[in-house]
Amino acid sequence: MDRNHAMKKISTFLLASVAVCNMNAQSFIQAYQDRANMVSQTNITTALQDFALLGVKKTGTTANNNALEWLKTKYLSYGYTANQIVEDPFTLGGYTSKNLIITKTGTVYPNKYVIICGHFDSITGTGVNDNGSGTSILLEAARILKDVPTEYSIKFIHFSGEEQGLLGSTHYANTVAYQGGTRVLDIKLVFNLDQVGGVMGNNNNTVYCDEDQGGLSSNNAASAAVTQQLRNCTALYSPLQTAVDPAEATDYIPFEQKGEVITGFFERIRSTYPHTVNDTFANTDPVYIYNIGKASVGALQHFAVATGTLGTHETVVKNSLEDIKIYPNPAKDFINIEFPNSGIKNFTFEVTDFQGRSIFKRTNETKINVSGLENGAYLGVLKAGEQTVVRKVMIER
Repeated sequence: MDRNHAMKKISTFLLASVAVCNMNAQSFIQAYQDRANMVSQTNITTALQDFALLGVKKTGTTANNNALEWLKTKYLSYGYTANQIVEDPFTLGGYTSKNLIITKTGTVYPNKYVIICGHFDSITGTGVNDNGSGTSILLEAARILKDVPTEYSIKFIHFSGEEQGLLGSTHYANTVAYQGGTRVLDIKLVFNLDQVGGVMGNNNNTVYCDEDQGGLSSNNAASAAVTQQLRNCTALYSPLQTAVDPAEATDYIPFEQKGEVITGFFERIRSTYPHTVNDTFANTDPVYIYNIGKASVGALQHFAVATGTLGTHETVVKNSLEDIKIYPNPAKDFINIEFPNSGIKNFTFEVTDFQGRSIFKRTNETKINVSGLENGAYLGVLKAGEQTVVRKVMIER
């Protein structure tokens, strides 16, 4: 993602628009909230770590292809079939790569699609914010909604070539969605996730909702409407506030240029780390990504019209280990572990580096001495019975 002048374009009105959204047109749906609450901080954290370990995923490289294979493996593990997973190869701008498309068929409008997308390529660095953050959310949304009936079909699309000039999304829009200038894919809207990782230590309580304010004028009003719906869903199903950002320079643009309706998420406090070697796991805020994940799952259900009743396979877990608190974070000499209930007696807490190498492990201790750790970012892995949670732990003195 490259938004060199995006921040300068935003008017005082838009900056002030973190105000309460008009939610008259949308009602709270408990099943949507329950599914949004199924977003796992552990899954987000481990996906970001895995994404980082894949290296610099520049379009056309082995690392880029390895990332594609990693994504395919994740979808297969969620229960998606090989028939639902399609590779979309392209050669454009001197680069050869593949997009990955996963299709979940709708119950009422199987041939009309909500596209949720984000790019998985990176440039210079490992791209954990830009765009491992969006990638991890797409994975969680696909996992949670895999067996949830939706009226509209959903395409989860991981684009490559974004950093070289929206190559993958341009190819897909021009040759798959449209063929010879003719629209062959009935798209309800395109919902893009790019650079939503935040920066550890910032007050990351607001997310930008991208609105089409340029390009073709014929789709601006429809984009404004769905962007307002995105804001409403964010307020309904996550703790985040919202503001509006003009849409630009990411993978929804080739669709916008075809007249499609677009919206998306982008971090409110912009990180300076993307496109550098410092776009690392240590410099992202997994809690912010987790909260945007909840908003995304809520919004995707709204856009695709998910059933408002939980299925028998959907278990709402109360007081799971996912609700654990590890604080302070960043820490200096000690960190505390607070469980969501008092029933957990036997557990282990292990601190590792990002490669998974163990630094130390403690058993049944809720106050952990970390004075021997150097400044930096680590992983805290807590296990109790069959449950495991993973959290990012920062040491700063």
